[in-house]
Amino acid sequence: MRNVKVAGIGLLKVKEYWDRSIQDLFAEASLKAISDAGVETVDKIYVSNMSAALMQNQLNTAALMSDALGKPGLPATRIEAGSASGGVAFHEAVQAIASGFSNAVLVTGVEKMSDILPDVVTTALTMAEEQEYTAYTGITKTGIAAMIHRLYLFLYAKPEEVGMMAEKSHEHAVGCKHAQYPFMMSIERAMASPMEADPIHMMECSGIGDGAAAIVLVPSDDTGVEVAGSAIATDYTSIAQRSDPMAMDAISKAADRAYKMAGINANKVSLAEVHDDFTINGVLGIEGLGLAKVGEGAKLVCTEDVDKGGRIPINTFGGLKARGNPLGATGIYQVAEVVLQLRGDAGDHQVEGAKYGVTQNAGGMASICAVNVLRRAKK
Repeated sequence: MRNVKVAGIGLLKVKEYWDRSIQDLFAEASLKAISDAGVETVDKIYVSNMSAALMQNQLNTAALMSDALGKPGLPATRIEAGSASGGVAFHEAVQAIASGFSNAVLVTGVEKMSDILPDVVTTALTMAEEQEYTAYTGITKTGIAAMIHRLYLFLYAKPEEVGMMAEKSHEHAVGCKHAQYPFMMSIERAMASPMEADPIHMMECSGIGDGAAAIVLVPSDDTGVEVAGSAIATDYTSIAQRSDPMAMDAISKAADRAYKMAGINANKVSLAEVHDDFTINGVLGIEGLGLAKVGEGAKLVCTEDVDKGGRIPINTFGGLKARGNPLGATGIYQVAEVVLQLRGDAGDHQVEGAKYGVTQNAGGMASICAVNVLRRAKK
């Protein structure tokens, strides 16, 4: 197995692209990554997309995107794993390089959501849940998260403590050029916002936006940023089947495997990008990664430890809440942001001396999770 290097990244600002197609977004991000990598071509394309079949009535997106890139003939594969599509696609691309099957792989996540009616977006998110016994009741993903959120409040925390996940994400997004909402937001504003599903407030949820992010992977030459560990795990799709609905076993199992592959433990992590589509999910992601003990994630978020200069900075460019959450692209944004940190190219968001960064990207209610660990290479 070969070591794998991130040779290039390309990011688009998350926003509403009313005048551009999903192919346009894919091509721009991809060409940016290829240019950044300094390679002439790639020999495989992975397309991370969750919802084009519903939102654009488009299947066969792998062929469509290779065509949009002007590269018909290249092998291309679409990866769909709910909101974890980006992290899973990155994992698959890593395997292609590590195995020796490919020498230059492009993995691009793309989603176009803003010109779709809100009920269609809600349907798409709920499609990641089990349909016959769960979704048929009419419950939404927000509703499922609300049940877990309420249980967490009953056992461990106050609403304001969980809500601090949103305040911190917005604080970190200030000045981020690719963030959808790069502004401060107080905990008071979050707690005063309307309820989406009690006890989850509107300002505790990620928004709707379009975006694309791309990464080029090549065999490592011991320079730049390497992939130290990469793993995927699954859990029961329905939280009703789990022994503990808050355990999020897919996160902890994927984290354990990725850390083992990287030869580190959670204490060695310099920074983390966690999946905070809802504040409670961000808190449980922190705990699942082993960065806080069970029941202590919300209390950690309330401290300076998660700030840029803290012990374990979290969501240094705003996370899903403030950077934005274009579903299939989100996991690729996370990896690219860690790459910026480990390169030393994060600007005002820079975490000094960062050596290891971890990303946690979940689909459904963490029924699938991809955890990727990156490190600064030796040279």
